[in-house]
Amino acid sequence: MTQNLIDLNLSAGSLAAIDAALATLETELAPLLGLDPELRRDLTKMGAKSEAFCRQAVAAFSEHAQVLPRNFDVAAYRGDLAALDALRPRRQRLERLRELLEHTEMALGSDLMTASLEGYAVLKVSGKSAGLDNLRQALSARFRSRRGEAAQPTATPA
Repeated sequence: MTQNLIDLNLSAGSLAAIDAALATLETELAPLLGLDPELRRDLTKMGAKSEAFCRQAVAAFSEHAQVLPRNFDVAAYRGDLAALDALRPRRQRLERLRELLEHTEMALGSDLMTASLEGYAVLKVSGKSAGLDNLRQALSARFRSRRGEAAQPTATPA
């Protein structure tokens, strides 16, 4: 095998610990909100410049709550900012883990596909004399187009 980007062997204990940690996250983060695409599209967004404005407004409104309407809940308003500040670093950590998981999955898939193509190339040549025609034909299904014509592998084994 000419490509081996990663060797990953997670023990049963590691997988159980990961699953327990994920279960804890799912339980503790149960209050998180899921928004449908239409609502997300229509929401007023807070970008970096808007965030500075909001932080200034929280400070100003907290100091001068008496000028706001009675139904303006300053405590809830400050609570939203505190929740944002509490969640953001955790989201960033989870995003980094998600990215590492995605890259690792991609590397494992690439290792598998490269090795499969290498083995298939060898099987096409030497498998004929070894009585492996049925196996070669089964594997060749991956390269058949919709019209039933044989398509060529997308990667060439090195």
